[in-house]
Amino acid sequence: VQLQACGGGSVQAGGWLRLSCAASGGTFSGYAMYWFRQAPGKEHEFVAAILRSGDGRTYYADSVKGRFTISRDNAKNTVSLQMNSLNPEDTAVYYCAADLNPTHNPQYWGHGTQLTVSS
Repeated sequence: VQLQACGGGSVQAGGWLRLSCAASGGTFSGYAMYWFRQAPGKEHEFVAAILRSGDGRTYYADSVKGRFTISRDNAKNTVSLQMNSLNPEDTAVYYCAADLNPTHNPQYWGHGTQLTVSS
């Protein structure tokens, strides 16, 4: 499956942004979908996950819980990440990822999209 993330940009602290990721080449509804991020000088960090259609459970990193919301649209083969109350610590390159099974290391990754939050 191929993944293409978009929607990154620059916002001020306290603002919001919505990332989207379009999937192609697979049966989207059968994949668990993920968002990860990587800040400068840091390792990849799990952000959020939503399990395959029919399950739909969501999971969040503690650092984003209550501020970020992951959702999927199986008709459009997209997964989104609504990010509210952004702070400079959210600055990172955000990646969407997919796997047929729940995992800490998804098999498929898209190119990242940059989010910069200024104070």
